[in-house]
Amino acid sequence: MERMLGRVLVIVPTYNERENLPMITERLRKAVPKAHLLIADDNSPDGTGAVADELAADDDHIHVLHRPGKQGLGAAYIAGFRWGLKEDFGVLVEMDADGSHQPEELPKLLEALADGADLVIGSRWVPGGKVVNWPASREFLSRGANVYTRMMLGVPVRDATAGFRAYRAATLEKIGLDDVESQGYCFQVDLTLRTVRDGLRVAEVPITFVDRTIGTSKMNRGIVAEALWRVTTWGVSGLPRRLRRRY
Repeated sequence: MERMLGRVLVIVPTYNERENLPMITERLRKAVPKAHLLIADDNSPDGTGAVADELAADDDHIHVLHRPGKQGLGAAYIAGFRWGLKEDFGVLVEMDADGSHQPEELPKLLEALADGADLVIGSRWVPGGKVVNWPASREFLSRGANVYTRMMLGVPVRDATAGFRAYRAATLEKIGLDDVESQGYCFQVDLTLRTVRDGLRVAEVPITFVDRTIGTSKMNRGIVAEALWRVTTWGVSGLPRRLRRRY
């Protein structure tokens, strides 16, 4: 598969994940041994960056990007993408450090990419996908956000907010990263929308999303508010284009 897709880089942003990082790293290295891992740490106060350096010292497939402070999920991924593109990786993967994205499911995403997709999303809301240990309120919020996104933006994606995904390097180069300002889960919607609007192929494969058992979630009201505001703005600004296509 590496011959078809090129080298794979898995980008894992971290902030206070020192307990989770060794476990998720070990699982990833077993699941996809040829993949490289880039840990993008936002100067975690709990010493996650030092743990990342220790892991990298023992494994030439592990790399660390130390960032000056907490700047948001989107900024961490953009930095990781730029690093990976500069190093000529053919595939760039987004994955959480907390175990909610199971590394053992990454081969499914890579297979869909090899089958011709430009972006593959590990989806909770397609047949076969599911969540584990989520409260009903969190599931309602996620499902509702994705329904609203499809309605406002007209994107044929059931889980546009999902954070477990694989991009071809050419996809990221085509959609552009210079003017991406969105953070949090809205970052995922932003890049999904750009991919669809550029006429590229998006595939969704079912995954089992397992809520974290160690540490605290980064979800907060600010992230939800940003997503609602940006999706609404994008939807309103793109309405004339969608109407022209329909009529």
